[in-house]
Amino acid sequence: MGSLALSFDIGGTFTDFVIIDLDTGTFVGRHKVLTNVISPAEGVLDGWRGLLASGTVTPQDTALVVHSTTLVTNALIERKGARTVLLATKGFRDVLELGNQQMYDIYDLFAPMPEPLIPRPLRLEVDERIAADGQIVQPLTSEAIQAAVDAVRESKAESVAIAFLHSYLNPEHEQAIASAIQEALPHITVSISSAIAPVAGEYERTSTVVADAFAKPSVRGYLTSLTEALVTSGVSAPLHLTLSSGEIASTATAIEHPIRLLESGPAAGAMAAAFFGRLGGYQDVLSLDMGGTTAKACVIEGGQPEMAQLLEVARARRFMKGSGLPVVAPVVDLIEIGAGGGSIARKDELGLLKVGPDSSGADPGPACYGLGGQEPTVSDANLILGYLNPDYFLGGEIPLRADLARTAVERLAAALGMSVEDTAWGIHRVVNENMAAAARVHIIERNRDPRDLATIAFGGAGPAHAVSVARVLGSPTVVFPPAAGVASALGALVSPLAFTAGRTHMMRLDRASWDAINQLYSELEGEAAKELGLANVPPEQIAYHRWAEMRVLGQYHEISVPLDGIVLAESSLPAIIAAFQDAYRRRYGRVLEGLPVEALHWRITATGPASPVDLRAEEETSEPASLAIKGSRLACFPAGDGRPDASFHETPVYDRELLLPGMAFSGPAIVEEREATAIIWPGDRARIDRFRAIVVEVNADQQAVLAQTAGQETVRA
Repeated sequence: MGSLALSFDIGGTFTDFVIIDLDTGTFVGRHKVLTNVISPAEGVLDGWRGLLASGTVTPQDTALVVHSTTLVTNALIERKGARTVLLATKGFRDVLELGNQQMYDIYDLFAPMPEPLIPRPLRLEVDERIAADGQIVQPLTSEAIQAAVDAVRESKAESVAIAFLHSYLNPEHEQAIASAIQEALPHITVSISSAIAPVAGEYERTSTVVADAFAKPSVRGYLTSLTEALVTSGVSAPLHLTLSSGEIASTATAIEHPIRLLESGPAAGAMAAAFFGRLGGYQDVLSLDMGGTTAKACVIEGGQPEMAQLLEVARARRFMKGSGLPVVAPVVDLIEIGAGGGSIARKDELGLLKVGPDSSGADPGPACYGLGGQEPTVSDANLILGYLNPDYFLGGEIPLRADLARTAVERLAAALGMSVEDTAWGIHRVVNENMAAAARVHIIERNRDPRDLATIAFGGAGPAHAVSVARVLGSPTVVFPPAAGVASALGALVSPLAFTAGRTHMMRLDRASWDAINQLYSELEGEAAKELGLANVPPEQIAYHRWAEMRVLGQYHEISVPLDGIVLAESSLPAIIAAFQDAYRRRYGRVLEGLPVEALHWRITATGPASPVDLRAEEETSEPASLAIKGSRLACFPAGDGRPDASFHETPVYDRELLLPGMAFSGPAIVEEREATAIIWPGDRARIDRFRAIVVEVNADQQAVLAQTAGQETVRA
């Protein structure tokens, strides 16, 4: 077995590859190809063949392979999953359409709701009933089981989702009917809600298991064929997958729980930001991942991204919270913004410039790609503004067509009554303001101040926009990690093998049955350890992290409370309440004293050994950054003093591969690497740290002037 770690991440526009030498902690290879929207797996194999042809890697050298994917997300959004049947408790087959009866837009009586993944004729009822306390009210008879099996057979289903009332408290009926279907119809995949999402909330639990079953056959086929293709190419290392929580799991776990892959790629990006934040000494950061289709923002505190247990997919209105299908699964808590290199600019009904949220994607892509795109996009604007090198996009593999970009933007400029350059500058500013506005809300909702957070920026388009976004937010520092254009792929490598399991058991803490809770945790440990066992992690190498979701009695939303180091017993009630109050105070700024506390969900995360990826710090050089200048070109920057107008300036262009630790320079500047281009504004100062990250002090010159002025005023006073 070799010493190389390979990771690849399939995004909406590009598929990224990273290879790291585990012995030396250095990047061996990076690669980026357009995503094959028809066959993502074939796109991965094309990229892998390209790496092999480059000579940077051989299959025998590969010791670790990790993959993050959008396969499940795409299947749900495009409704291209399996023919799926839902088996529900008699009288409850319409829960998918009834939902939770909440309108996401109270001022729009005709606001569309997401269509269920399963049409009504394929939602079947089973005569059984379990009460809210877990007791069986209507037993599941052998006749009912046989009737369900026969109905599934007649439906010609490829997959079955089973969601019975209150099965999270008593899974007996779900397990019995699942066993019968698997025995009689072994070619059909089966998902049961008590295993996929054993939580209260009938609509959310049913929606989750339906989404899991809908995607399971395609995920199984995709991962099986991909694994076989890698083995055929000579890779003997097992394939691992990034889960929505940022954890790494075995292929077997991913096939059994495909819904856990829903936010695989974005989660990997957040883990990369946390990793580079820790390397640079930044524990609290804003992760800004901007690719070709969307941007993702995530607040990272204490070196770790915050987790959520509920997300949405396939929204009727893409960026409107509440308009999608709810999914209960551990997920990195991030916000998706309709801002990417392919985001389309247009004149809206008010005559104003609007950018996104729709994107040209990988096919046909921005006009400047020369692949048939006609609409003006963010990438077209960046090319006109001088930010992108038309001869060095992806190292020159995709020459950019400035003439096509100009033609696309010209049409929009004519409609707006503006010049091409002013329109391009407007596109750039509007998309930056969009990202900053969304990120600000995301940050403030977590009781944080953006001025206290460093921004870790990456993705194919992130480095070109991050400094401008940081200026709007007030973030004082921007960090461009090494290999910023493919950082999400790297994030998959720096995460540990882990699995989170949980279950609903609602109770007031002052009336809790701690024996029952300890028994529940023992069962959860067994479930999580079993999943890590599929990844060949020995039991003695597994660490367990306990936590629970609690709220003040009567509240609607709960918060996560860590329980590590606390003995779960009546004598520990003050310590548990104190842990809840600490978490509550961090989120809301104050605590409601003297009110009962209720626990809803008890969870455990089992973690295997730490990632073997360990980037090495390098010695700093005393050589000037001017040695890394590869040329210059005209690029557009603001006039300053807060004015919106801008002008073109001859701007030095740095080769990122030649920038060494210890080098420093001031903006305006352009830093080019194969997969991304970083834009540094006038007044900013940049330095290269010991891990080759570019650390930018935003508005450094202005801050120095303000500090000097403040000092003089103090002296005069």
